[in-house]
Amino acid sequence: MIDAAIMPLQRRALQPPAAWLAARGVSADSITLAGFALGLAAIGALALGAFGWALLLIGLNRLCDGLDGAVARLTRQTRRGAFMDIALDFVFYALVPLGFALHAPDTNALPAAVLIAAFVGTGSSFLAFASVAAEAGLTAPRYPTKGIYYLGGLTEGFETIAAFVLMCLFPGAFPVIALAFATLCAISTLLRWRQGWIAFAPDTTTRP
Repeated sequence: MIDAAIMPLQRRALQPPAAWLAARGVSADSITLAGFALGLAAIGALALGAFGWALLLIGLNRLCDGLDGAVARLTRQTRRGAFMDIALDFVFYALVPLGFALHAPDTNALPAAVLIAAFVGTGSSFLAFASVAAEAGLTAPRYPTKGIYYLGGLTEGFETIAAFVLMCLFPGAFPVIALAFATLCAISTLLRWRQGWIAFAPDTTTRP
């Protein structure tokens, strides 16, 4: 919901470390893959109940997620980079609830399953809109640096990570946090369906 508002601040903050990495030949793709590896380590930490380590690894994953794009803008932006960035992000988001479910299946498995299903709704509506928008030649003016059409919503990246942080800080409250966030994701999915229904109507003559 606020990704577009914080993006300029994020870009300014990441510019110095991105320039440092680019000057040393570190590629954007390698940062993307390193970030995903850190995300996988976070899932293992969650499963073991090491929530402090999990929080740190999730933070490092998100740092890499910002740095890869910043490095790409300083060096070379590629379609492969844009694809891998979004593809690995969606897998990481779904794995975090799985980590909590593995830690305490009796209490966390059902809320985790509900949240993962809600992520399927937000992710599929996001990617479906981006696919059709690309075919139509549309661009997202609020997200000019994104590799695909970035459709905002009630639950974007910032809100998702905020929910993960709360889960790590208060692991006993995971079921409540997961179900509450799943509800917000469901609302976001419905709003995106509505946006797609209107934007891609057969008689549409203006851009969404």
